[in-house]
Amino acid sequence: MAKTSSIEKNKRRRRLVARFAAKRAKLKAIVSDRSKPMDERFRAQIKLAELPRNSSKTRVRNRCEMTGRARGYYRKVRLSRNKLRELAAQGLIPGMVKASW
Repeated sequence: MAKTSSIEKNKRRRRLVARFAAKRAKLKAIVSDRSKPMDERFRAQIKLAELPRNSSKTRVRNRCEMTGRARGYYRKVRLSRNKLRELAAQGLIPGMVKASW
């Protein structure tokens, strides 16, 4: 089980990302638009830099829904490898069977 503080910090980051997503997208579009004047693009870049760091989507860490573990994460089921194996062995994940040959 991951530290509760790490899990909560990640939740705060997700909320910040959702809150600033539209503003970041608008500013990034201005920065990357070559047809705009250089000073306008520069001002947009400064405004983008003034936004909170944790509002960037890359700062969010994928974590297991059950344990909060950050490593060994399977995106498709949103679980860590440990919990995935445990639940698959119990037959709780549809379509997943233990390999044997």
